Amino acid sequence: MNKIKKTIITTAVVLGSISVSFGQSSATAAAAANVITPIAIAKITDMNFGNVAVSTSTGGTVVLTTSSTRTTGGSGGVTLPSTTGTVAAAEFTVSGQASYTYVITLPSSTTITDGSGHSMTVNSFNSTPSSTGTLSSGGTQNVKVSATMVVAAAQPVGSYTNPNGVPVTVNYN
Repeated sequence: MNKIKKTIITTAVVLGSISVSFGQSSATAAAAANVITPIAIAKITDMNFGNVAVSTSTGGTVVLTTSSTRTTGGSGGVTLPSTTGTVAAAEFTVSGQASYTYVITLPSSTTITDGSGHSMTVNSFNSTPSSTGTLSSGGTQNVKVSATMVVAAAQPVGSYTNPNGVPVTVNYN
């Protein structure tokens, strides 16, 4: 009987010390992040269509390219005098994480005014690079922006500006 008691006690001790769990298992994973340089954009040059003359009976357009050249379009009511004034595409510097790509968002249109209630529409914006860019190994890239200005027949003489500027937005891809 002692032998049976010893066997029962030994079995109970062995079974009591074994912990078996079949319903659960766990593992761990590390958490990590890489903080990169924020993307930024800064203006270098304002957009300027230069001197423009317009017919009293017919309007037209002035197309400004990203290489800061311009042509007339539309029905021929606009001429570009040989005294050009300042002609310049807008230019910006984009900066951020080296070699990253980004998307460029341009406005659909904006209005420039002479401060006396007269205005012209600027639309058909384009950029170089076009819709996306890639930052250099130094983390920068210049973006040039062009557009088309719509000039009405008998557009009043004056200096037209957009005090709010032409909004150009960049975001990492």
